Amino acid sequence: MNFVYGLIIGILCLCAGMAIGIIIGKRGVKDDLEKRRQEAELIIAKAKEEAERIKKDALVHGKEEAYRLRKESEEEIREKKREINSLERRLQQKEAQLDKKQELIDKKEIEILEKETEIKATEAKLLKREKEIEQIREEEKAQLEKISNMTQQEAKEHLLKLVEADIRQDAARLLKKVESETKEQAEKKAREIISLAISRYAGDFVAERTVSVVALPSDEMKGRIIGREGRNIRALEAATGVDLIIDDTPEAVLLSGFNPIRREVARIALERLVADGRIHPARIEEVVQKVEKELDVTIREAGEQATFDVGVYGIHPELVKLLGKLKYRTSFAQNVLQHSVEVAFLAGIMAAELGLDEKKAKRAGLLHDIGKAVDHEIEGPHAIIGADIARKYGESEDVIHAIAAHHEDVKPETEIAVLVQAADALSGARPGARKEMLETYVKRLQDLENIAKSFPGVQKSYAIQAGREIRILVESTKVSDEEALLLSREVAKKIESELSYPGQIKVTVIRETRAVEYAK
Repeated sequence: MNFVYGLIIGILCLCAGMAIGIIIGKRGVKDDLEKRRQEAELIIAKAKEEAERIKKDALVHGKEEAYRLRKESEEEIREKKREINSLERRLQQKEAQLDKKQELIDKKEIEILEKETEIKATEAKLLKREKEIEQIREEEKAQLEKISNMTQQEAKEHLLKLVEADIRQDAARLLKKVESETKEQAEKKAREIISLAISRYAGDFVAERTVSVVALPSDEMKGRIIGREGRNIRALEAATGVDLIIDDTPEAVLLSGFNPIRREVARIALERLVADGRIHPARIEEVVQKVEKELDVTIREAGEQATFDVGVYGIHPELVKLLGKLKYRTSFAQNVLQHSVEVAFLAGIMAAELGLDEKKAKRAGLLHDIGKAVDHEIEGPHAIIGADIARKYGESEDVIHAIAAHHEDVKPETEIAVLVQAADALSGARPGARKEMLETYVKRLQDLENIAKSFPGVQKSYAIQAGREIRILVESTKVSDEEALLLSREVAKKIESELSYPGQIKVTVIRETRAVEYAK
């Protein structure tokens, strides 16, 4: 029983404990809910305060922005008002100017009406005067018929007979003039072809002399070039075949020799030795041999380039090499290779104009001075030497004959030979090609300009296109358009009478008129 009572009591205690735990748990939940509710109310209150603050800030910012916009609008309106006032003032000024111009126009209209009235009165007087003149002419005609005892028709026939006799005399003189002009036509045509050829080709020339100059970094290098007891300079002279001149010229050594190729080898070799700094007999021979091989390649390339430029192909390699040697040969300060290329072009142009073989003329022109490549080694005229070389390497007889005859060592017998001879003379006589022709050329240009300046109203004159045209600037206030035409003819006539020149000279008179006004 005690056990049962104890069990019941334990159960009851357990139920009571459970009830008490449930009651205590409910109270804790209520306390937690109350705490959370209070926190939420606090957050809501803070949010309301923040919202109120943001609202106030937004109201203040909006008022400031509205004030700024209103101020900018007022400033813009004031600026627009100033612009409008400025435009109104300008319009008023324009209106005043237009009123003045209208007054001037009204005055001009009145003056024009008065002039028209005067012109009509003058026309009436002229008509009256013409009628009087016509009446006087009729009276004179009647008196002449009465005096000469011939009618008007008879007088006309008599005058026609006299005029016919004069015309016959003029016709005879004209016929004689035409006959003389016909005889000169062939020579004139030749001059035109030559002028055309030289005006269509122009080449560049480089003047070279028999002395080359090698620049040195310092005068101390001269002692190293001479060497101990002169062994270096003797080795260099023996290897190259040129003379070295070491004198008081600062920082320079002169190379003297008539063989341009040897002189070029010496120049290049000495420049390399100076740059390298090792100068002794063994090194000198090594460098000279290397430069000779390189120069052989350069010579061959120069000859090939010349044949390519002219458009002549199939030339023997030895002839091409001889052509390349002409690059280092000069005649009267004119480079012979460039001269040969120019002669080829000129001969080709003239052959094309005359309907001859253009390629053969170019070939003969390019090879005409080939003998100058070896004339310091073989005795005789270079034209004959060149012809023998061309024959040796299989050139045609026409080309060989043109080479031999271009200086009349052999009489020219073919058209190609004559063209090569003429082209050779043209190339040598071209303005500026040779030193002794340059002064004459410059003097002719000066004479052209002086002739133009001798006429009244001429402001400036310029000789252009190698003296083939003279341009004259005249003062527009002193020379009219009609007088400019007469001036060009007078200048041309004076040039014809006072100067000697090839071809023709174009005279251009330029008259410039300028109108200047300022926009206000």
